[in-house]
Amino acid sequence: MIRISVLFLAFTFFSCGSNADKGKENAEENTSGVTVLNDEELLDAVQKQTFKYFWDYAEPNSGLARERYHPDGVYPENDANIVTTGGSGFGLMTLIAGIDRGYVSKEEGLKRLDKIADFLAKADRFHGAWSHWIDGNTGKVKPFGTKDNGGDLVETSFLVSGFITVREYLKTGNENEKAVAAKYDALWKGVDWQWYTNNKNVLYWHWSPNYAWQMNFPLEGYNECLITYILAASSPTHTIDAKAYHEGWARSGDIVTSNTKYDLPLILKHNGAAEFGGPLFWAHYSYVGLDPNQLTDKYANYWDLNVNQTKINYKYCVENPKNGYSADYWGLSASYSRNPDGSIGYNAHMPSNDQGVMSPTAAISSIVYTPKESMAVIRNLYQNHKAETWGNAGFYDALSLQNKWVAKRYLAIDQGPEVVMIENYRTGLLWKLFMNAPEVKQGLTKLGFKSGKYGI
Repeated sequence: MIRISVLFLAFTFFSCGSNADKGKENAEENTSGVTVLNDEELLDAVQKQTFKYFWDYAEPNSGLARERYHPDGVYPENDANIVTTGGSGFGLMTLIAGIDRGYVSKEEGLKRLDKIADFLAKADRFHGAWSHWIDGNTGKVKPFGTKDNGGDLVETSFLVSGFITVREYLKTGNENEKAVAAKYDALWKGVDWQWYTNNKNVLYWHWSPNYAWQMNFPLEGYNECLITYILAASSPTHTIDAKAYHEGWARSGDIVTSNTKYDLPLILKHNGAAEFGGPLFWAHYSYVGLDPNQLTDKYANYWDLNVNQTKINYKYCVENPKNGYSADYWGLSASYSRNPDGSIGYNAHMPSNDQGVMSPTAAISSIVYTPKESMAVIRNLYQNHKAETWGNAGFYDALSLQNKWVAKRYLAIDQGPEVVMIENYRTGLLWKLFMNAPEVKQGLTKLGFKSGKYGI
């Protein structure tokens, strides 16, 4: 996973399968010759094609999600086999969705899940946490930076969200399914969340065997890291004290804001993005398993928080047609980007850092919050711009149609939430599995969360 998060203020730059079924034979075609699908058919086409990122184009030795997939086969040096930890967590959830929908058989899916569990059990770990990047051939840490060569607790938390979801899906199955579920249960219980407090009332993002705590990145809200605290509080083996959440993440209550935009309350202070809120992945990564419906604590109603952030992002785009945006072409989030010289970089796109680049994952992964507005983007891209924007793993990662530019590449951290959030919109499957895990309910209760939907 290319890390932006709170560090996005630095704006660091980094320099196969058939199409999904097109629906009924007698379906109408638009003027471009693209089959016009109804909403359900369209969602299934996007979900099925994007699923291929994690199935057909996974890193072959480990079975995990590649950091990136370039259909042209051209990668930076030694990059094709880099596994992304966080993106692989999203990938595990896509595998469950794919198995449940019959995109692959349960037998095939179980074999892949077993392979992944065995690889991760042997891969480098740092007080139970995995590194940001892993060499898919060897299981050894692939440094994300000089001092970022050890445990990455945030990436690990996205991975663990997938572990718990897999376990819950398989734990009542046959003997083989229960055996794989047990492997994922053991993996998640091995993470030493308490270690990553460094004996303080806050969690830290990184620890290195060579540089210890020198990265010095405390997890303070609000950004994409809420799930890290929830899992740390939920751990039955290495839990944290609730004070770490309230004093560290919530800044002793200072996380709350009265700021509004377009008459929509931001509710929480978005780190470095006080006016409009941050990039839209902040409304996705923690919530692939964590269901924000009816979820509250003393700081926020998390459904309102995410809906408002998404609508602010949407309204900003609609108000800025000069950048090519419109009601059916919107969505700013971290993704590949267009550098001034025309080359491909990476950037945390958001209203306060608008580069004229639209990231399809922004609207697609927000479908749970803005179904009408998100469907408009999906339909526009599929029906009117399919030739430019659609590839063998779904919509490409980043677009600037007004500049006739498309990054014909994919990132795990963008494709994964698309599949997962489409599934949550259609059936709520991943939300139900994760939220009904006994430890998750206990952890949420410990931190003072309530959910009428899940009896918390």
